[in-house]
Formats: sequence, C-alpha cells, structure tokens
Amino acid sequence: MSFGRNPHVAKAELAEQKALIAGDDTARAVAWRDAARAWDRAAEREMSDKRREEYTQRAEAARRSADGEPEPVEDEPAKPALTPTARIMN
Repeated sequence: MSFGRNPHVAKAELAEQKALIAGDDTARAVAWRDAARAWDRAAEREMSDKRREEYTQRAEAARRSADGEPEPVEDEPAKPALTPTARIMN
C-alpha cells in the first residue's frame, strides 16, 4: 500500500467481487453489506468531495443489491451494442 491511498476502496471492490461470485443468496447479501460498509468507510476518509459522493452512491447501490432491489433506471439513452460485423481497430 502506498501513502495517500484509501485502503477501503480496495476492500470494497473485493467485497463486491465476492458478492458477484457468491454461491447462495445469504452469502451474496452479506458480501454486498460488507461492500457497503467498506464504501462508507472509504467515503469518510476521502478528502475529495467528488470521490466522497461517488463512494456514497456505491454504498447505497450495494445496499440495494443486498436487499434484492433492482438498480434505478437512469434517463440516459443506452449505448448501442457492438454488432458481430463491427471491427475494432487497435
């Protein structure tokens, strides 16, 4: 870990990964709640208002996932998916 880095961000991301691969609903809910707790702690330690707001939103989203609620739908248009004929140039 380097100086100036928020260690709770990595912990929250790890908890989210655990929630995504959890085998049953109970383990998934516990992992999402752990992620929400870690995002809250990351927000408390953050100096930047922009990042603090992002971490708070991610904590709320993790709590909604733990409760089994669907994600709120935003009014932004969906990005078009790549078709099989589309080519990506590197």
